[in-house]
Amino acid sequence: MINKVLVANRGEIALRVMRSCREMGIQTVAVFSEADRSAQHVRYADEAYPIGPAASSESYLNIEKIIEVTKKSGADAIHPGYGFLSENARFSARCKEEGIIFIGPSPEVINTMGDKITARETMIKSGVPVVPGTNETLESDQQALDVIRGIGLPVMIKASAGGGGKGMRLVREEKDILSSLRAARSEAKAAFGNDTLYVEKFVTNPHHIEFQVLADKYGNVIHLCERECSVQRRHQKIIEETPSPLLTPEIREEMGRHAVQAARSVKYEGAGTIEFLVDNDLNYYFLEMNTRLQVEHPITERVVGVDLVKEQILIAAGEEMKLRQEEIVQRGHAIECRIYAEDPDNNFMPSPGRMRHLTEPFGLGVRVDGYVYEGYEIPIWYDPMISKLIVWGSNRYEAIQRMKRALHEYKITGVKTSIPFLLRIMDNTDFVIGQYDTGFIEKNAETLFQTLECNINCQDVALMVAYIDYLNRQEKRKPAESVHTTKSAWRKINQ
Repeated sequence: MINKVLVANRGEIALRVMRSCREMGIQTVAVFSEADRSAQHVRYADEAYPIGPAASSESYLNIEKIIEVTKKSGADAIHPGYGFLSENARFSARCKEEGIIFIGPSPEVINTMGDKITARETMIKSGVPVVPGTNETLESDQQALDVIRGIGLPVMIKASAGGGGKGMRLVREEKDILSSLRAARSEAKAAFGNDTLYVEKFVTNPHHIEFQVLADKYGNVIHLCERECSVQRRHQKIIEETPSPLLTPEIREEMGRHAVQAARSVKYEGAGTIEFLVDNDLNYYFLEMNTRLQVEHPITERVVGVDLVKEQILIAAGEEMKLRQEEIVQRGHAIECRIYAEDPDNNFMPSPGRMRHLTEPFGLGVRVDGYVYEGYEIPIWYDPMISKLIVWGSNRYEAIQRMKRALHEYKITGVKTSIPFLLRIMDNTDFVIGQYDTGFIEKNAETLFQTLECNINCQDVALMVAYIDYLNRQEKRKPAESVHTTKSAWRKINQ
């Protein structure tokens, strides 16, 4: 039995894990940096402990400090969420050494699937189709040049230890090969401490489609269908939906079998995701495996009716999975929009600051996984995503209409957000008819991005108008108030 879980993360994912724990009667422990002292996950947990300065390298990535707090709090398990230490084999190994249950796969599996070159080799051996490319480390620029010329342009240069779009470069012309190699190496070294690169053939007009898998230690492996994740900026997802508007039932079943085969080939345990690239002819290729919970997992939960965090915990506790493949059925359609504190019309520049006003959407089929509140100061130290807006509809059309309604209701002032940009996507013809790929934003830039002349936040305008109206009213009331000696309640409160 797991009685107390330390959540080694922050923000919305920490809260989301804690909610499932509470439903299971499991106590939770929060950890926080100096920048997160007043954060929601700290308030929600049963216990909370400081772990260091704002910089994640000194707090949320400090393995020994997190292990120390786990032992001090008496927690018997750690849930890593996503990001930070969630795919860190050394962290998983340290938990094992200390007798702490790591709610995730073994360090051996994390190492195998975390290294993209090793993962490719493993998938080839298991019969899962992969994108044509290198199966070995590129030792020199000359070797890379020879390999790329052999594969043929365009290609993707990728970091072997990569993720989140870091250490990745698309090369279309030979003159850009060397500069792209150097840039990818530099970025990979800074992001992962590992500058190893490999090369894959670039799939033209690709769709990014992933399959959710669950596996236990008894050899039971199932998939929970797919998620379409092709709306991306800088190789990072913005909108996800399920089912994918691209797949046929036959291709979905075939890809699902390969996803299960991929997880089984490495004796996977827990929740994971097999990512594929799919072209317009429905040819598909293994891209990578994420050995953790995904940001977009709520849309899968919504259409199949399974709490993935609860399943993770039960599997980690050694229970046999009760779910069977034939029981997994998609019902309706779900869409997730990631809400970022950033300005899409200014090259997606982060917009940290104080939340002045927050009104979240409610109603049938609407879920918000967030962590901010009015007065909260969004820190500059971490990812600018502040919430995930998830909607469900009986079909794709209803889901899009519900998402538009929910986005209209979602009001945030004090910082710029991606909400207006997401609304433009919901109105875009290519998105509405479901004919889009990973190049969607670039292809529709003219209609998705506002020009400088019209880049005015309507909420800011409303605030200015309201303030001018307030000043006018105050001016009109002055003569009458000059003979009235009673002070207003507002002034009493603020004295």
